[in-house]
Amino acid sequence: MNSRLLMLLITLLSFVGTQFGQVKQESLQDLIDQAIKVSPKIKMLQSKFNVAKSNIEIGTNLPDPVLTLGLVNMPTNTFSFKQEPMTGKIVGLSQAIPFPGALSSASDVKSVDTSIVNQEISDLRNKIRKDVSDLYYSLQFIREDIRLSEESIKLLKQISNVAKRKYEVGNASLQNIIQVEVQITRVKDKIETLRGKENSVAAKLNALLLRNENTSIVTEEISPIASYNLNSDSLLKIARLNRPLLQKIKFGILKAQFMKKQAEYSFYPNFKLGIQYSQRDYNSKTDINFPDFFSVVVGVTIPINYGGKKTEKINKAIHLQSFYNDQYNSILQDLQHSFGNINGKISELENRENLITKSLLPQAEQSYKASIADYQVGKIDFVNVIKAENDILNIKTELAKVRVDYSKSISQLEYLSGKQLTSIE
Repeated sequence: MNSRLLMLLITLLSFVGTQFGQVKQESLQDLIDQAIKVSPKIKMLQSKFNVAKSNIEIGTNLPDPVLTLGLVNMPTNTFSFKQEPMTGKIVGLSQAIPFPGALSSASDVKSVDTSIVNQEISDLRNKIRKDVSDLYYSLQFIREDIRLSEESIKLLKQISNVAKRKYEVGNASLQNIIQVEVQITRVKDKIETLRGKENSVAAKLNALLLRNENTSIVTEEISPIASYNLNSDSLLKIARLNRPLLQKIKFGILKAQFMKKQAEYSFYPNFKLGIQYSQRDYNSKTDINFPDFFSVVVGVTIPINYGGKKTEKINKAIHLQSFYNDQYNSILQDLQHSFGNINGKISELENRENLITKSLLPQAEQSYKASIADYQVGKIDFVNVIKAENDILNIKTELAKVRVDYSKSISQLEYLSGKQLTSIE
């Protein structure tokens, strides 16, 4: 019975340990989605959107009517309602009415603000995608550098064993063994530096996800460079349709057009309609019960352009439209320049990966094997073996950097164009 309980306890502890030991596998897309979901800046912009939406109804409807209560022709010697026939109590109601179309024009101006804020939200999501991707790729490279450095230590230990065997038979000096141990120490020191960078980058990524800086982040292996074929003109067309910043400026142009139309209504008159009812009492002097009065009043504003104040509203809208047009064209120019630079870099990275994988790396590995063989028979100095091993580490590290730089370049293109160009798993 005791043995059964012991086995059950061991099984239970193993299961619990397994559950706690598991690290949640999160893809890059999962991290991006989570960062967007918890972003305080996006929530701030969503509140800004609600404010802009509420503003549409403010000042775009008829103003409140005005109720008037009063007394007319009240005699001051008696303050009696029955002394004079013109004395009465009045009740009036007036309503201001803007020129037809003026309210809808004001509504058009304010409604564009919601579209502008929507594009700000989209642009922020676009930036978060880029920021998370860049940190993720940096983390990939650092971890690959660590892995390659650990592999290098294994190779150096093998070299050390060769040097020790040669030393035992008197074919190598003690300095050879010391040299390899120094190199191992240097690589270990490099790994410790990389560990610090890894923790720093992981903390930044966790900060974007609003979680503890020590939360584990699992990264996938660095992928080889995939085929890519989009020229600057194609990317510029994509950006015109998808870049939120450009769409925001387009809505700014539209708002300026609506503002001009709204300003033009200031040259048209507004109206004011009022009705008034006057109630009179029985007059004791004349013994007559005088009838009540009913009045209707229509007022019209006279739109005088004092000092050109109304004209300047139109000029302001025209200047604002010109500003947004120039800003749009300026950004397109900057994008074309950026697309050209990034495409040039991508082409360079593709060629370098091809050169490293097909020439440099195989040659370095072959050189290392030859160095080991030549050293064992005493044809070359021990320094050449260390150099051959270090060349392999540097070339593999450079290959990882080339591939990560390629992924970052694609991420930059996606940010600038506003569209995901490659699939993220």
